[in-house]
This record gives sequence, C-alpha cells and structure tokens, in this order.
Amino acid sequence: MSGTLNKVMLIGHLGDDVKMHYFDDKNCVGRFPLATNETYTSKQTNERISNTEWHNIVVRNKAAEICEKYLSKGDKVYIEGRIKTRKWNDDKGIERYSTEIQCTDFTFLSTKNESQEHASNQTQPAPNANTNGAEPEQNDDLPF
Repeated sequence: MSGTLNKVMLIGHLGDDVKMHYFDDKNCVGRFPLATNETYTSKQTNERISNTEWHNIVVRNKAAEICEKYLSKGDKVYIEGRIKTRKWNDDKGIERYSTEIQCTDFTFLSTKNESQEHASNQTQPAPNANTNGAEPEQNDDLPF
C-alpha cells in the first residue's frame, strides 16, 4: 500500500441534467453538477446559516448512460469516487484548472415518485390523449 488515499463520498442534489459527450462507438462521459448543503447556527447572531458547495461530477461509459437515463435535475444521489484536477487551455490560450469528482460508484436516493413530482413541477405535463378511459401503462424499466 502506498500510504495515501483519494476517496470522496457525497450525498447531494443534481444541479442540472446529465450532459453526455461521446468519443467513439464505445466510450462516453457524462457530467453534472452536484450540490451539497451545510447548515449551522451562528454563535454570534444565533441565526441559521446555510452554505451550498458545488461539485463537478464525471461518470464514464455504461455508468454515464445509466445516469443520463435515470437522473434529472433536482434528484438526490450518493456519489463515491476520487478527486481529480486536470489542466487545460481555454480559447485564449490561458491555462485553467478544473477539479472534478471521478465517480466510481453511485446510488439513486430519489424515489421514482419524487423524480416524477419534481419533473412535473418543472414543466407542465402534456394532456392525456388516452380516450378509452383506461389508465396509461406505466413504463417501469428501472434496473433495480
């Protein structure tokens, strides 16, 4: 063992939908921001203070496709991975640094109903075109 450890565990809410980038017919990367909150009471003013920290999450290949399919803005998720800082040049040639969480494992924490409620609050659902009075079929193809 090398005597070092690079491990991150986060529970937070997606700040946006998963954005996919495809490189060839086998490899892809999904990226999304994750918000974690810290709330405490100030000893001086006795008021509650809330801070939000944003994390850039990167997930690869099949895991990225699963995240894209089942996660959306506002969903709660557990992320496990490692911190990675990468260096890149912007369009003006200036060196920039980005710190990301390279996701190695994840667990969806929002239920399907919570996700659907959140989605219906974001956009108005389309009117139901079902004219025979039967309930529409539920598409329950979650992998768990």
